[in-house]
Amino acid sequence: MKLGVHLVNFDFPEGRAAIGPTLARVGTAAEAAGVANLSAMDHYFQLTGMGIGDGNAPMIEGYTTLGFLAAHTTTLELQLLVTGVTYRHPGLLAKIVSTLDV
Repeated sequence: MKLGVHLVNFDFPEGRAAIGPTLARVGTAAEAAGVANLSAMDHYFQLTGMGIGDGNAPMIEGYTTLGFLAAHTTTLELQLLVTGVTYRHPGLLAKIVSTLDV
C-alpha cells in the first residue's frame, strides 16, 4: 500500500512567514517517512465551512507550491488535486505544467 498526504491548511501559529520553512520541513519529513505522494489544492481562497479554515486564511498557489516542494524533495511524487479549468488559459497551463515537469 502507498500512502499520500494532501496539504490543505497553511495557517500556521507562527504566521505567514512560516509557510515556506514549514512546507520544506513537511516535504522532508514526508519523504523520510516513506510517503509516496504529496499533493496540494488549486484554490484561490481557503475553503470555508469545511472545518479547514476561513476565507481569510492563507492559501498558496498550487503549481508554485509544487515547484517549491520539488526543490526540497527528491523521491516524492508531487500532485495538484483538481485544477480549475477557468483559473488559467489552457496555453498558460500547458506552459506551467511543462516547465514544472522539467
